[in-house]
Amino acid sequence: MAGFVAGYVRLMESGELKERARQEGELLRQCRVCPRRCGANRLEGEKGVCRVGAETVVSSFGPHFGEESPLVGRGGSGTIFFTDCNLRCVFCQNAEISHGAQGEVTSVEALASMMLRLQHQGCHNINLVSPTHQVPAILSALAVAAERALSIPIVYNTGGYDSVETLRLLDGVVDIYMPDCKYSDNQTAQRLSGIKDYWDRNREALAEMHRQVGDLVCDEQGVAQRGLLVRHLVLPNGLAGTEKAMGFIATLSRETYVNIMAQYRPCYRAMEFPELSRPITAAEYARAVSAAREAGLGRFDERPRIVRAWL
Repeated sequence: MAGFVAGYVRLMESGELKERARQEGELLRQCRVCPRRCGANRLEGEKGVCRVGAETVVSSFGPHFGEESPLVGRGGSGTIFFTDCNLRCVFCQNAEISHGAQGEVTSVEALASMMLRLQHQGCHNINLVSPTHQVPAILSALAVAAERALSIPIVYNTGGYDSVETLRLLDGVVDIYMPDCKYSDNQTAQRLSGIKDYWDRNREALAEMHRQVGDLVCDEQGVAQRGLLVRHLVLPNGLAGTEKAMGFIATLSRETYVNIMAQYRPCYRAMEFPELSRPITAAEYARAVSAAREAGLGRFDERPRIVRAWL
């Protein structure tokens, strides 16, 4: 993608990036950063469902080579793992971070330095993992980092329960959106992730993300520069509602890049739910891939080699 310039660089040069950070920070006063709209005054130290106040809490950061190939390239994806989450998935594979509050309070300056260090190490992008509840501080840190020559794409790597109000403040800031599409059924989402309207809000969020960045575009080396990349984790016993999910994603664009993920395994509290107590089968994964093809999707990762040999 010749002549690529990250959107946030332009916003930094015009002063708009700092203004976006200020506007997003105001959403913390009676918190409506995510669709839960819990109303906690996070500016005064109150904590909502996400269990984070106004400060940034980071678990770890560094080059990551296990992400999707368009993000990894040769230099890796520069991941920053944020602590806690606005979801409560009973099968979370990173429960020590998302539920156990494993991480350290990090200043805006320190977060900006992490971004710059990842760029210096040769990473192709800054991959913000579970950023939804910490967007205000992220925007402030990004403004600082951009003034110090940060220029690589920003990846918004989210569980997919995002507010359109917040996403609109990210318009022109985020280059690559990578949301989950976890379920196509609100009742299942309520039972397994503690969210009563996940499917409704997820569809709104994915549509807004696609409006902003369009289909995934890569450079001559196959490294992502801009666009939407959707993740869908196949769950046992059809719990993810894959067929319906693929059908909706295809309405955004049949060129939407989808990663059909096969790595489900029982983690955290999954064994408390009999229908989640085993990995998926090869047949279940094959049906998910077929659902994507039948929906007309033509760009998707499929990694059947990591499906365990369950009959």
